[in-house]
Amino acid sequence: MDSEIETQIRECEARLYAAMAASNVSELDVLIADDLLFAGPTGELATKAMDLDLHRTGGTQFHEFVPKELEIRIWSEYFVLASAKVFLSGTYLGNAFAGDYRYMRVWRKGKNGWQVVGGSASAMV
Repeated sequence: MDSEIETQIRECEARLYAAMAASNVSELDVLIADDLLFAGPTGELATKAMDLDLHRTGGTQFHEFVPKELEIRIWSEYFVLASAKVFLSGTYLGNAFAGDYRYMRVWRKGKNGWQVVGGSASAMV
């Protein structure tokens, strides 16, 4: 069962990367839980609505999105922790950024399948 869950989460992470890189709001809407709480690189908290709006309006734009590693910890059949190291370059609210980032994501399985319910992103220095 654990290997099946890990495979599902790896597929969800790949879908999430593609949706983030393309600012695919409809796919992000499917993959992100309505009650998301996410801490960004500067420590600000974001909700699902805020994240989708940034992608919809171009406030967040990725020019490069290169996954480097992904660690998965299965807590139960309903909760999984994923830790991803990703090289990113792009703009956030008009400010350019580039570098390696560590994403921590909590995935929850519910009536809509696996969705990100919480997490954080930190710049790696």
